[in-house]
Amino acid sequence: MEQATYRLGCDIGGTFTDFVLVNNITGEFHTNKCLTTPSDPSDAIEQGIRQLAEILPGFMDNVEEIIHGTTLVINAIIERKGAKTGLITT
Repeated sequence: MEQATYRLGCDIGGTFTDFVLVNNITGEFHTNKCLTTPSDPSDAIEQGIRQLAEILPGFMDNVEEIIHGTTLVINAIIERKGAKTGLITT
């Protein structure tokens, strides 16, 4: 039997960080959701991956691809949060 390989997708949103883990051979998938940590979004990524590892121990040894998406930047622009910045162009 062929060794399972996985793709891991993570999306950091303003409220929740979502995960999907897909088995590349069978198409089976697992999902997870945890609260986004605005002070350090990487905390939510770590928490979510640890929770997936409880469901499927050892999967990280066989991850072929990690896909990351975020709406944090879009939300910061829309809500006018974050550092004041400017763009100078010629």
